[in-house]
Amino acid sequence: MDTKDKAVPAKVPRHVAIIMDGNNRWAKKRLMPGVAGHKAGVDAVRAVIEVCAEAGVEVLTLFAFSSENWQRPADEVSALMELFLNALRREVRRLDENGIRLRIIGDRSRFHPELQAAMDKAEAATAGNSRFILQVAANYGGQWDITQAAQRLAKQVSEGRLRPEEITPALLQSQLATGELPLPDLCIRTGGEHRISNFLLWQLAYAELYFSDLLWPDFKHEAMRNALANYATRQRRFGKTSEQVEAEARQ
Repeated sequence: MDTKDKAVPAKVPRHVAIIMDGNNRWAKKRLMPGVAGHKAGVDAVRAVIEVCAEAGVEVLTLFAFSSENWQRPADEVSALMELFLNALRREVRRLDENGIRLRIIGDRSRFHPELQAAMDKAEAATAGNSRFILQVAANYGGQWDITQAAQRLAKQVSEGRLRPEEITPALLQSQLATGELPLPDLCIRTGGEHRISNFLLWQLAYAELYFSDLLWPDFKHEAMRNALANYATRQRRFGKTSEQVEAEARQ
């Protein structure tokens, strides 16, 4: 579906999550080092933020660096960390000027103290903004997220502040890294792969999935609008029948 020059669809997801895949392949096709693809991907990030903010999306979560990405070549990991640090320092003012709040989720303990400090500073500088939330998942894994939530609840049980039978899905969900934010309505993956790769495992239980063959640096304004337009055609049933959903919509 080509949505170029068409209005943004009225049915807009509150929370969009994106697995930004294909930076290395984009660079390889151009006989460039892998980090060049990651640098090119920053422009795609800006484009997607612009489209989501304009469309009325409340939360955008980007999978920037997974807990498994440490296994990549050391020089690539080092370059990624430097790129992340520079992006935090360079982009925070732009985010603040546009009313965007930055949240970073994941296990920060493995990052260099300088990068951890930059994360804290960027979050603090934008904490008062409410137009839009940009959430970056760094050293994040869905299994880690569920585990740390379970550990928090287990600690409360061991301290006598919580009974095991009081643990509900809603309570466990509140302990996840995403906290009280709305669950993702739409999960996009670029690069032609059809899997979620340990991303927001709990949170994506009922999300609509959208896969694009575009490599991440090529996923710009029009591609994001196409994804939102596709989402607007979906019927979300949450276990109900189509007839039930349609009847509720008429009420």
